[in-house]
Amino acid sequence: MVMLFGEPLTRRQVAERAGMLSQFSGVRLMTLADGVERGVRVLEFRTGSGLRFTVMLDRGFDIGDCEHKGRSIGWHSPAGFRHPGLGHPEEEGGLGWLRSMSGLLVTCGLDHILGGETASAANFNYPGRAEIRATLHGRIAMIPGRLTGYGEIWEGDDCTLWCEGIVQQSTVFGEDLHLIRRIEARLGGDEIRLTDRVVNHGFYTTPHMYLYHINLGYPLLDAGARYVAPIRDVIWAAHAGEAYARQQVGYRLMPSPILNFREQVWQHDLAADDAGRVRVALLNDRLAFGLEVETLNAQFPAHYQWQNFQTGQYTMGIEPSTNHVLGRAFAEGRDELIWLDHGEERRYDTILRVLDGTQALAASEQRIRAIAAQPDADYPALSGRFPAIDAG
Repeated sequence: MVMLFGEPLTRRQVAERAGMLSQFSGVRLMTLADGVERGVRVLEFRTGSGLRFTVMLDRGFDIGDCEHKGRSIGWHSPAGFRHPGLGHPEEEGGLGWLRSMSGLLVTCGLDHILGGETASAANFNYPGRAEIRATLHGRIAMIPGRLTGYGEIWEGDDCTLWCEGIVQQSTVFGEDLHLIRRIEARLGGDEIRLTDRVVNHGFYTTPHMYLYHINLGYPLLDAGARYVAPIRDVIWAAHAGEAYARQQVGYRLMPSPILNFREQVWQHDLAADDAGRVRVALLNDRLAFGLEVETLNAQFPAHYQWQNFQTGQYTMGIEPSTNHVLGRAFAEGRDELIWLDHGEERRYDTILRVLDGTQALAASEQRIRAIAAQPDADYPALSGRFPAIDAG
């Protein structure tokens, strides 16, 4: 049975009420046609619950728009959903990625995340490239994908909206990594399910790093919105030292937009439940509205919180990651960098769960706090203790 507009319906009853499912739900392929977005293919998902989101096929199969009952969840940056042909991550000393960053989900990787770094390229056995100069957060988010399927699938009286595609990050004498992404949402549901597989399609042993930049915006993000997570330790902050409390913005409560705000990034050590699930949420009590992100600790053992409260760019990011915030060299030095041989893969299973109403917010907060109670202080003492990560 599917729950639509307050009543449970069978497949037959749904069909009796509409000649086409697209009357209130479904998946539709479209192409954006103006400005920097011109030519970008998108799939629009509508679940019939009020949840609507777009999958940006030509931007790494990431999620652009996301809203629920007219209330925006995902962030739109001033850069817009720029066509990948208009720029490259290598521009501006490796900061060109920022000229395309926008949307609810921006995937980082597949071989590099975090700030630009230089690393040995000896594994690619090509004298002409002795080293790799990696850009901010890698290349995958700005590579067009190949759509392999989409639509609606009925199984009995349950219906799933879905899409699947492949994004290839490949070069001669270098990496040949494929991201195989499937996105699902249940008819009548309030969840987005992502299943990613990153596969080494090539025959060089290749490094792999992965991160989701999940960017939340107004009105979900607003003054008084609360970051809730099972924090057992606050490890690191980019603004540590004298600047730690200078902007008077801690990790727990979100402020209004602040002119000339300098971004803040935290790394938290998060606890998992008995099934290995880690849940983080942003809760807006005034709107009785929230978003919960559920990942698996074995897949994403590190977690960051990004705060960019600059006026006109107002957002907060939930960022599950395969590696600690100090980057590739730090990971290699601790033998925590993932290496994939031909045919080897890593899988990532993630749920983005919309929280609608006070009961949904309370249930999410209870789930999270039952695992671990986060610090009461706005500026917790930073431990500097980075737990070991198993790269096997």
